[in-house]
Amino acid sequence: MQDDLFGDPPSPPSAPAPPQPQAEPAAAPARRKRAAEVSPAPPDATLQALGAALSPRVRLGTSSWSYPGWANLVWDGGSYSDSLLSREGLTAYGQHPLLRTVSVDRSFYRPLTQDQYARHAAQVPDDFRFVVKAPSHVTDAMVRGEDGRGLQPNPAFLDPVLATQDFVAPALAGLGHKVGALVFQLSPLPRHLLHNLPLVLQRVRTLLLAQPSLSPTAPDGVLALEVRDPEWLDPVFMPELAAVLREAGATWCLCLHAKMPRLADQLPLLRKLWPGPMVCRWNLNPLHGAYGYEDAQREYSPYDRVHDVDQDTRDLLVRTIAGVSGAGQNVYVTISNKAEGCAPLSVRALAEGLLAGRKA
Repeated sequence: MQDDLFGDPPSPPSAPAPPQPQAEPAAAPARRKRAAEVSPAPPDATLQALGAALSPRVRLGTSSWSYPGWANLVWDGGSYSDSLLSREGLTAYGQHPLLRTVSVDRSFYRPLTQDQYARHAAQVPDDFRFVVKAPSHVTDAMVRGEDGRGLQPNPAFLDPVLATQDFVAPALAGLGHKVGALVFQLSPLPRHLLHNLPLVLQRVRTLLLAQPSLSPTAPDGVLALEVRDPEWLDPVFMPELAAVLREAGATWCLCLHAKMPRLADQLPLLRKLWPGPMVCRWNLNPLHGAYGYEDAQREYSPYDRVHDVDQDTRDLLVRTIAGVSGAGQNVYVTISNKAEGCAPLSVRALAEGLLAGRKA
């Protein structure tokens, strides 16, 4: 009987209705996955044990994350498009026990905004750290056409103001303490600049010294320099390069790419910067040669298994990671599918190597 809101006397009660059989309570509906949601691969006890055994200083990950072929490795067995994984896959990626960092590569092609960085940060755990590439309009000496050929000199090359405005400031504001390494990857230099590396290095020095300090916002953050010309590692030039990086509080990003010397030949520069963090991007298997990126892409797609094991690189990476992290320094290693065929499985191989070394 409805309450009388205006004070009229209530109507006399009607006869009680006969009792009705009580219905069983309805079961709570099972949670349905939203159409725009990506679910992680089911928990794997072995992977969880590997993740628990890793030093918190060691952050392994991949180069980007939008690969449908990682079904049952990073995602569940669902069929996800590249575009959906690009938008929503990072949350599932961040739940993988071994994937504690990722290289944000699309920032190289177009600067990301503070809000875009903040959305990435909101999708991953608190102890996750990002490796982010600076936009190419700051790090490429040439303005390039759609085919990649240099058309004319780039007037914004190594511009410190643009580097702050379009890269470091929005990354810091959006990612906050989840900044790991902010990488200035210099594209291959034209010949006239390769013949004048000291001048280029002074411009790098000006750029690095002009950037805001990362540590108040991102205590684990570091600026890093990556190149694609082996001339930077000439033993005569290396001390000058190391001095500039030390002065700026920056580090060298080990670039494992067929255009560059192998890892063993890059480690002397890292030793000159010791003590300090390790930043490494394992990009391309040397089997494919300096210009074999498209060959690797064609042969390895859909990136669901390892095709070409690079055991020498694995072994030396494991020893280097163990040494750097064991001395209390941070390690960021990101791996491309073009390194061995399947980046998440390459990450697992490194984690297994690190655990085996601890048990030895």
